[in-house]
Amino acid sequence: MGKISRVNQSVASDFLLLGLSEQPGEQPLLFGIFLGMYLVTMVGNLLIIFVISSDAHLHTPMYFFLANLSLTDACFTSASVPKMLANIYTQSQTISYSGCLTQLYFLLMFGGLDNCLLAVMAYDRYVAICQPLHYSTAMSPQLCALMLCTCWVLTNCPALMHTLLLTRVAFCAHTAIPHFYCDPSALLKLACSDTHINELMIITMGLVFLAVPLMLIVFSYVCISWAVLGIPSSGGRWKAFSTCGSHLTVVLLFYGSLMGVYLLPPSTHSTERESRAAVLYMIVIPMLNPFIYSLRNRDMKEAMGKLFGGGKTVFLL
Repeated sequence: MGKISRVNQSVASDFLLLGLSEQPGEQPLLFGIFLGMYLVTMVGNLLIIFVISSDAHLHTPMYFFLANLSLTDACFTSASVPKMLANIYTQSQTISYSGCLTQLYFLLMFGGLDNCLLAVMAYDRYVAICQPLHYSTAMSPQLCALMLCTCWVLTNCPALMHTLLLTRVAFCAHTAIPHFYCDPSALLKLACSDTHINELMIITMGLVFLAVPLMLIVFSYVCISWAVLGIPSSGGRWKAFSTCGSHLTVVLLFYGSLMGVYLLPPSTHSTERESRAAVLYMIVIPMLNPFIYSLRNRDMKEAMGKLFGGGKTVFLL
């Protein structure tokens, strides 16, 4: 019995990513759709970074964090989509054991960083609206750089720890993952060894990188709403709150998709539902962020106009 157990618990050399569909006729369509979405995501987010770095008027804390959010979104999407596209193109579903753990590490790190940056951006808006006289001090370049470094450290360490813990897990012979990426929960379902520490790590990371940032964002917007309602003129209230509109839209989309899966009762969970939600917050939202943050932002439109239109605003939406 012990010999059979050791055979069944041998270390997996490859995993199978079943993807979004196993129908051969749907693969070319999926390849075209996700290739187009990936290209739009990369071009849009890199354009945001380029415009912000090129215009001195945008060298403010809000746009500093926006540029880093765009970089994070581009990296977050790049951690999963290129492999999915490669598998569709080569008609292969395999991903190596080391490749799966590497992908998982970057997904956890950049996913957590996305949450932290959204919370920091909410804090930036809170200081700008609720404590405008202290804004230059509270959001100095040194403190902004420190907050960014803290976000990187806070997300990198747990992601690395969780990935290293997975190297201690033995996987069964069946290694098919019903997703287009290496989902940590799906990986643990394939384990033949004890996974209690890994499951505890997932819960801890969920609390740290989902619950805590969300609570900070909610608290910031409660304070912002209270301050905005105290402004006597309706025009002043609208102008103050309009600076938060893009960020609030992204927050609602991002956390709404996550809650749609992880806060529902377990009986309502399905692989198809989880895959759709993953596509939304891992691919669709990073693709939409550049449009949300730029096309309705006067400063961004003016900067793009100067850069590409010879000083004229070319994005007139």
